[in-house]
Amino acid sequence: MPQPIRDARGKRPAFYEAQGLDQAMSMILVLASEFATLRERVDTLERVLEQHGIEAEAAIEAYQPAPEVLKQRELWRQAFLRRLYYLARKDAADAVRGDTEARFRETIETIARG
Repeated sequence: MPQPIRDARGKRPAFYEAQGLDQAMSMILVLASEFATLRERVDTLERVLEQHGIEAEAAIEAYQPAPEVLKQRELWRQAFLRRLYYLARKDAADAVRGDTEARFRETIETIARG
């Protein structure tokens, strides 16, 4: 069952001036992390199969996933997309709540006054 979406609240630091670039960089880093992990696992799988005399390419091409496998893959895909679009989703939620720079500063001042 998918976990509920929980986002950090408030402003986050921006590293780039161009609007959307922080979101794009976040997405690129998520993709790079997933790709690196996937590449290592595929390499390991191919080596293990080779040690057991299994021709991986032909076996993969012939594989027909069961409905439960397809369901599990879709759950993973949805979780991955939530991670990938985290900042865009958070920015949209902040905009709906009206989290603005002015509101952020007002909150800080309120906290500082006690």
